[in-house]
Amino acid sequence: MSRMKQKYNDIVPALREACGTKNPMQTPKLEKIVISVGAGEEGKDAKLIQNMADTIALIAGQKAIITNAKKSVAGFKAREGSPSGIKVTLRGANMYNFLDKLISIALPRVKDFRGVPRRGFDGRGNYNFGLQEQLMFPEVVYDNIIKTHGMNITVITSTDDDKQAFTLLEKLGMPFAKGRN
Repeated sequence: MSRMKQKYNDIVPALREACGTKNPMQTPKLEKIVISVGAGEEGKDAKLIQNMADTIALIAGQKAIITNAKKSVAGFKAREGSPSGIKVTLRGANMYNFLDKLISIALPRVKDFRGVPRRGFDGRGNYNFGLQEQLMFPEVVYDNIIKTHGMNITVITSTDDDKQAFTLLEKLGMPFAKGRN
């Protein structure tokens, strides 16, 4: 069992008390984590897209999927079928391992890090935040990167309440910024 999964099992009683859930099945839990990268102008270069997908796969610990545009949009210079991004959906042990690595290794390595923003909740109990570059992860070797890119990380929880999701992530050790931001 991973360290983060064990931590979740340890905080379940306190989490149930903080959220006021009587039924153990209503205790908030993590369902999945989605890591996504928009290709933008880089979508035209197949070598660069593949390098980005390999980097995200290395970070996530499982294969990344290259997503294609569903329809042409002239304003975005996107053609139907052309690569538009990369995504990885993590569940189970991979999800807990990635969250542990993110909280304990990657985020503390960010320069001038003051915490992840508190305003990333969507009203449905899910949390989104972005990272500016991928170099903070220990698996990424700078010499193998063609171009640095950011990524969006979405944490999907089993609850529909933002306060319960915040409590869950805070008890798991997510370093939220102090104050209101």
